[in-house]
Amino acid sequence: MTRHCILVGAPVDSGQRRPGCLMGPAAYRVAGLAATLMELGHSVEDRGDVAPRAVTGSACANPAVHHLDETMGWTETLTEVGQAAMADGFPIFLGGDHSLSLGSVAGVAKHAQTAGRPLFVLWLDAHSDFHTVETTASGNLHGTPVGYIAGRSGFDPFPPFPAPVPARNICLFGIRSVDPAEHAGLLAHDIAMNDMRVLDERGIVAPLREFLDQVRAANGMLHVSLDVDFLDPAIAPAVGTTVPGGTTFREAHLVMELLHESALVTSLDLVELNAFLDERGRTAKLMVDLVGSLMGRKVFDRPTRSFG
Repeated sequence: MTRHCILVGAPVDSGQRRPGCLMGPAAYRVAGLAATLMELGHSVEDRGDVAPRAVTGSACANPAVHHLDETMGWTETLTEVGQAAMADGFPIFLGGDHSLSLGSVAGVAKHAQTAGRPLFVLWLDAHSDFHTVETTASGNLHGTPVGYIAGRSGFDPFPPFPAPVPARNICLFGIRSVDPAEHAGLLAHDIAMNDMRVLDERGIVAPLREFLDQVRAANGMLHVSLDVDFLDPAIAPAVGTTVPGGTTFREAHLVMELLHESALVTSLDLVELNAFLDERGRTAKLMVDLVGSLMGRKVFDRPTRSFG
């Protein structure tokens, strides 16, 4: 199955405090994302980098929160751009930190609601990102998208999430860093939490196929949000939130190959690539290679790479 892939650059750097994620969209382009997709038979439309809408004067009760106006501006822009891109093809949002998903998934959710189909979300990440604007102690809004997507309260002054995704339609996969406030919130919601202990015991395939079976049975649309820190930092160093014990090269490719075989994925985030922290582009190249697996490249098609 060929897709019309729409690349949306989202150089978001406001959701955390370590600068560099704004270089992510350029890094993916330099690493050959468009060429990889076209080699696999897909058409590619690069809509360039978007900019946040001007928002001023926003305020919230949590004094730790920073860059609130800017993050809200990104959310508004990406909601609008994401909904439009869904109507035209298969959007790939090039981040940018993970706060971009506040907007990208909102746009996808609006499209799914218009299409009359349920939305499912697969969160490939070391973190659950289940905080709210009220609960985040760090003030980093890249730790809030899943809470927003699930319709949690505590997000003022953000607008209510359009068509909140039911907890049973959200799957956290590969998580290994959850703080107490997030954990308490997760226990009150029926979200599938496949942390690395689960994946070590059950393997990659069984829990992922169970979730994909749910999507298929519901004729759902599936948004995949891929954070660099889903991967072990030994193979993907270009991220400001490294957590040891992430997925290996083969495990990550297996996830992508299974997603391709399911033919269920309808949109994709690539987030938290901090090119300033990379080593000769190795993380950007790996992320592009993973997109290749998601879009149909088989393991025996993979080229030999040299980093010398």
